[in-house]
Amino acid sequence: MITISLCMIVKNEEEVIGRCLDSVLGLVDEINIVDTGSTDKTKEIVKKYTNRIFDFPWIDDFAAARNFSFQQATKTYILWLDADDVFTEENRDKFKMLKKSLQQSTDAVSMDYQLSFDSEGNLTSHLRRHRLVKKENKFLWIGAVHEYLAVSGEIFVSEVAVTHSPLSHDSERNLRIYKKLVDSGETLSPRDTFYYANELVDHSLFEEAILYYERFLTSNLGWIEDNIRACFKLADCYLALNDKDNEVKSTLRTFTYDVPRPEACCRLGYYFMEQQKNSEAIYWYSQAPIHENNQQVSYQNISFSTWLPHLQLCVLYDRLKQYDKSYFHNEIARKYKPNDSTIINNKIYLDSIIDDHKY
Repeated sequence: MITISLCMIVKNEEEVIGRCLDSVLGLVDEINIVDTGSTDKTKEIVKKYTNRIFDFPWIDDFAAARNFSFQQATKTYILWLDADDVFTEENRDKFKMLKKSLQQSTDAVSMDYQLSFDSEGNLTSHLRRHRLVKKENKFLWIGAVHEYLAVSGEIFVSEVAVTHSPLSHDSERNLRIYKKLVDSGETLSPRDTFYYANELVDHSLFEEAILYYERFLTSNLGWIEDNIRACFKLADCYLALNDKDNEVKSTLRTFTYDVPRPEACCRLGYYFMEQQKNSEAIYWYSQAPIHENNQQVSYQNISFSTWLPHLQLCVLYDRLKQYDKSYFHNEIARKYKPNDSTIINNKIYLDSIIDDHKY
């Protein structure tokens, strides 16, 4: 059976670090914590779990800190987590099975990263990350911010999921690091250009974000999933600037990279829905569940291929007084969100109309 070193970088994580480390007890054989300058009780809490605590001066470079953390590992495989990540009990069991069965020839293991949930606890967005890697391969982290782990070789796609459960975060940190790089005259890589644009959007700097998204897309060096995401982000920027024409053009631009994604279908459906072009809107919303994104590693918002298009189809068929079809789509939406008040009220409303039409 393989042995595993957990390697983490932390700073002022007293609110969440105990929860994270509790969730890995019994899963890993070693815990390495690299502290980048905590001033709270983070280290005091960590000492309850391990004495392998290392200091690393923060230099505005996440890759440098993570690479240092990997250097502390002494076991055959390295697991990395952030302080606000956890393994649920179900995924702890899956992890134990993975640890027992993983072939020594495996170079890296990907795990689902569960990013957000709705009010009923249903997963709404997720992606995959390479979480467990063979130490002897000396894989490196790349990027001062929004860093990524460059892996190669035999990759195993596991059923284990890591749940992201943040309580708070420094919303200015990433933007500050990127601005420092730009102001120093450093040329951003295409990937950093994309993520810098994302940070600009998060801070409502839409016009500047548009410039960087265009710079990223016209480089023709981006990964297809990031290209598609950049087009959607451009659409969001133009929406915020009340530029409807460029908003829809940005959505259509995603078609130049791949078949229509569920998000594109829903965006186009809404574009026509707002104009009372019900048949056109019905067409696009009907396409969303068909074109489910099967890319394993891309970011996915599940709502665009599940309950959302069906809820909108319910509204659209109601407009056309096609109540049976409206009811049908509301029922599909209700399977995903059985306690949603809008969907429940739709059912009550449609039940009464359909009953009246029977007599």
